[in-house]
Amino acid sequence: MKKIKLTLNDFFNLPDAEIFNPDRFKDITSVSIDSRKIGKNCLFIAIKGERFDGHDFIEEVVKKKVSAVMINKNQLKRFSDLEIPFITVKDTTKSLGDIASVWRDKLNAKVIGITGSAGKTTTKEIIAAILSVRYRVHKTNGNNNNHIGVPLTLLNAKARHQILVVEQGTNHFGEIKYTSKISKPDLALITNIGYSHIEFLKDRNGVLKEKSELLKITVQRGGVAFINNDDDLLRKFGKRLKRKITFGFDNFSDYQAKILIIDKTGRAIISIKYGKKLFQTKLPIAGEQNAKNFLAAFAIAKELGLSDKQILKGLKRIKSVNKRLEIKKFKDTIIINDSYNANPDSMKASLNLLSKMKPSYKKIAVLGDMFELGSQSIKLHKEIGSFINELKLDTVYTLGKFSENIINTLNSRVPVKKHFKEKKNLISSLKRSQLKKTVVLIKGSRGMKMEEIYSALEESLK
Repeated sequence: MKKIKLTLNDFFNLPDAEIFNPDRFKDITSVSIDSRKIGKNCLFIAIKGERFDGHDFIEEVVKKKVSAVMINKNQLKRFSDLEIPFITVKDTTKSLGDIASVWRDKLNAKVIGITGSAGKTTTKEIIAAILSVRYRVHKTNGNNNNHIGVPLTLLNAKARHQILVVEQGTNHFGEIKYTSKISKPDLALITNIGYSHIEFLKDRNGVLKEKSELLKITVQRGGVAFINNDDDLLRKFGKRLKRKITFGFDNFSDYQAKILIIDKTGRAIISIKYGKKLFQTKLPIAGEQNAKNFLAAFAIAKELGLSDKQILKGLKRIKSVNKRLEIKKFKDTIIINDSYNANPDSMKASLNLLSKMKPSYKKIAVLGDMFELGSQSIKLHKEIGSFINELKLDTVYTLGKFSENIINTLNSRVPVKKHFKEKKNLISSLKRSQLKKTVVLIKGSRGMKMEEIYSALEESLK
């Protein structure tokens, strides 16, 4: 199979691009913004970031015999004596997106765009695992899902790939529209509309306004939107769309699911009705939220022609995503490592899972602050406390500026509750606790680095 190539003509057509030494230009087959990752026939794009400026590495990549470089116009004097082909543009970060858009048009793959307030990375991994049974799949690496990550995901795709699963994140208005115009999805999914990033997106309606750009752009291109009918805002928005597939547990949908039981390890047995057919299986990953993530993936897999047998085979490839509802067993102690990130919806889902696991075990929740909630931070942390009051937990420990509001809202149903100002003190209290026949949940926003608590606890239990 021939490689995808960027030709001289592709660069002539880039907005505001000027090409120097074009007579030495050879077709480009790879693009990098990392000076350590330079391959054959490679274009190096000098991106100015928060910590590093790619322009400082131009000499290094030239020595590595990079084929061409792209720089900002304001750096021309600094590099005017370059003997290799180089392209100047007004903004290399924007041009990275322009080049990725050209690359996308050269791909024969179907692109699946995914966003949402919670579960998008896990859903992306489930979709990729299942579809890989039938197709050659390329996916977003980790959660590299911003204005730089999405273009790089596309540029790392090869001609052999048949499916691209592209995660698209946001925390400011306009970001989803920007990345969607680059990724040009054929299928699009929003997992849910919650309270993530409302410091910048204001409220759930703001979150919908931002994230729904993915669905609008997909349908405008003749693609299909996948609608979570259990999300009130998405269900209402979906009524406007002509090309859509619906899925849900609580509201009538094209793919209608039911959780039959959740076992002692937190794993769900799920049944899905679609048309006149019925699919049933036990999921390999825990939590009701992962049942919802799987349902979305199932709907997409079916629409792309996978059989039930292929989906069941793909299920065996699904694993917990790092620091996202990872369940670790240490003799008779279980830790739910959900330390990657947190928002009100994912926090409630994880607490609900904790409450249902191992009924005879003691339950401890270790919770850190939820970030980017703006003026609603206090209110939404208090809501978590009220939610816990409806569960049956034995101990709640909190850490951070806002999570003290969780502790202050707890009632007498929670026997042990304490707020910590320092992580080391929380860790010491955990280590002193009697953890035999205990399930511990560790969760908080990325900036809280709650994985440090998990690592310390893991070490003590070995």
